[in-house]
Parts: sequence; C-alpha cells; structure tokens
Amino acid sequence: MEPVSEQTGRTGQIVLAGTPIGNIGDASPRLIELLQSADVVAAEDTRRLHKLLQALGIRTAGRIISYHEHNEDARTAELLELVRGGATLVMVTDAGMPAVSDPGFRLVEAAVREDLLVTAVPGPSAVLTALALSGLPTDRFTFEGFLPRKAGERRARLDELATERRTMVFFEAPHRLEAMLRAVDAGFGSGRPAAVCRELTKLHEEVLRGPVRQLLEWAEANEVRGEIAVVVAGAPDAAPERAEDHVAAVNELVAQGSRVKDAVAAVAADARVSKRELYAAVLAARG
Repeated sequence: MEPVSEQTGRTGQIVLAGTPIGNIGDASPRLIELLQSADVVAAEDTRRLHKLLQALGIRTAGRIISYHEHNEDARTAELLELVRGGATLVMVTDAGMPAVSDPGFRLVEAAVREDLLVTAVPGPSAVLTALALSGLPTDRFTFEGFLPRKAGERRARLDELATERRTMVFFEAPHRLEAMLRAVDAGFGSGRPAAVCRELTKLHEEVLRGPVRQLLEWAEANEVRGEIAVVVAGAPDAAPERAEDHVAAVNELVAQGSRVKDAVAAVAADARVSKRELYAAVLAARG
C-alpha cells in the first residue's frame, strides 16, 4: 500500500538515482528533471552534488541532506519520516547507482519493511561497464566489491572464491591495486584472465586485459591513479574424471581384502566414473 500524506494527498517515494561515473554527458534527462523537482535530495557528499548540479547547469528546489556510511543509522529514520509525509526523496551517491557498494541499502531495507514506495532512475554503473569492456564472459557474474585491506582477510576471501565459476567484478583503490593483484595471482594462479578498468567513461579511460601476472607487472611498473574496477575470469571447468586415474584406489581396496568387483563399484561411485570403464582399466593395468 502506497503512503499518502493526509495533508497534501501526495504519495511519498524514494527514488534511487544513478549519476554519471565520469562523463557528465551520461546524465539522463529524467535524472535532471528529478534533481530539479525533488522535495529532498539525500547525497553521499553534498559538495559533489553541488558540483554535479553546477555541471548540469541546474538547481534543485528541494532540501539537501547529507547521507553517508557514517550517519546512515541516524538519518534513515529522518528520511523515512519525510517520505511518510508525502515527500519525493531522491538518493544520489558520488557516482553510479546508490546501494551498490555505496550508501542507500539501509534506507531501502527500512523503506521496504514499511511498504513505502521505492523506485529508481537507472544510470551509469561501473560494475556493468567494467564487465562489458573486460572481454570476459558476461552471461553469469558476481560483484564482490572491495576485498579486505588486511592481507590475511584478503587471502581468506580469495580462498573462498578460488573455485567460483562466474566472472568476478571487484573495486579497488589505486594505491592497493598492486597488493590486490599479487593476492589474486597467488590465490587464482598467474594465468587467470583478468582486466583492469581505470577511469571508466572519463578522458583517460584505460582497460588493460591479460593474465593476472601480466597485469601485476604493469601495476608494479606504473603509478596507478583513478577509479579502478578489476574483472577476473571464473575458475575453469575441472578436467573430467578419467577411469584410469582411479585404478590405484581400486588396487588399494583389493589389497585390504575387497573383491575386485566390489572395490570397483565403491571407487566408481565415489569418483563418479563409469564402473564398466573403471573395471576395464583395472584389468588393462594388470596386463
């Protein structure tokens, strides 16, 4: 049920608005219209919002409120009260889509619990832009955000992702890119295909593609600057199990007293290989 103000009869709503990630020309007409007409604009950084408005040549008639990771808990209740009163609240972050590795999730979560209206103005996304430009498979992917800063925690996270089959998209700070790629190199292997996407949609946009080791060598040799997204290919499909690889396991069970057929049946079930092919491989190995 949509919230309606008894005083104004207006329906309150939260609008998550995607803002340009670099090129101001990516601002949509709908974004411009909403920024001008909103009752309230909640911004991750009010200074950046003013720069955006200036670059677009517009003004907002609404109230501007700062809303970032350090005040989300305190401000969420205030913003929800405004929406309950019928206000159109536009949520913007420094760049890209709110709530995706940016403030906004807590506000949406709280609004959904109260059945308040939440909608979005789609816009530029560093995640999807990097994925599309990477040259890596796009049919299935996972967004992993920033890896932990501490080496041990970062290594543990990468250990969890080592067998992930989907393409992975990460964000990283330029001064930590070298350490991040070194950890990926160690955890996934130096030959894992990847792409480093820098300054997307900006004047000095750069996309480097290649094995992780090659990208690490580039990062070691250069002073990397700008906003960074790293796309890493998923783990390759495991090589199919061969019956011949499990002959030793059958022989070990036979040596312990099992009949050949029983040993073959047990090993084939555990290894998920053909019992017939494994039995033939055991006989062939015995000459």
